[in-house]
Amino acid sequence: MSAVTGTLVEAQPAPAPPPRPWTPARIAGALLMAFWIAAAIGLVFYLYAAWDIDKVEKYGPNFLSGLWTTLSLVGVSIALGAVLSLPVAVGRMSKNPLIGRLAFAYVYIFRGTPLIAQLFLIYYGLGSFRPQLEAVGLWVFFRDAWNCALFAFTLNTAAYQAEILRGAIESVPRGQWEGAEALGLNRIQTFRKIILPQALIVALRPYGNEIILMIKGSAIVALVTVFDLMGETRRAFSRTYDFQMYIWAAVFYFAMVEALRNVWNALEARLTRHLRR
Repeated sequence: MSAVTGTLVEAQPAPAPPPRPWTPARIAGALLMAFWIAAAIGLVFYLYAAWDIDKVEKYGPNFLSGLWTTLSLVGVSIALGAVLSLPVAVGRMSKNPLIGRLAFAYVYIFRGTPLIAQLFLIYYGLGSFRPQLEAVGLWVFFRDAWNCALFAFTLNTAAYQAEILRGAIESVPRGQWEGAEALGLNRIQTFRKIILPQALIVALRPYGNEIILMIKGSAIVALVTVFDLMGETRRAFSRTYDFQMYIWAAVFYFAMVEALRNVWNALEARLTRHLRR
């Protein structure tokens, strides 16, 4: 209110922010963005110019079949790994020295060695024990390359998921346990109804990263005669010698990763909406 006239002074808009200066970092970022945009436009024009409907009709169904193989392999291994990771994570936190060391050894080995080495050891190595596996009825499973890939991927991702879950569980404040105990809940009820739901929210983002890594890492199964997306790409290239087959494979992988990333962002926003202020 004006002291002289006694009338209200109309609110003034906030001043415009000063223009951002063109620092060397901003210039480098703009140039890098321009480069990637130009590369993307050039790739689109190249794929359009090189479009061959005969190749699409001949190899397109094979690509879709390989895509389904990749998605099913990753999806099943992630689900089985999640089931296996829970007892491993509990074992890592166990106060029993034997259980704790066994769980630590499992995680240490499968996180410390390349996935491709694990796959080769299972696919090629277990073949050396065919008589023993036949004697116990397991050769029916391990003679199939897809089953060997599924087994290797499950063991590998279970080790990573166990560490993700362990870290998330240990991030839950100790007071949650004490509060549940004061309410009369036993440790199993506390873990299942209070601790684990909170831990899964913390672990949601690392879980998404693990799935993305598994999708990209699944391309190695083509080396053991599993015709996933990369396997079908290699077969198509061997018959056409057209390197755009690999470009299309990269496009498919990029689309899978981007779709998963957006779904995971929406899921995270939905589950953590009560944490926003």
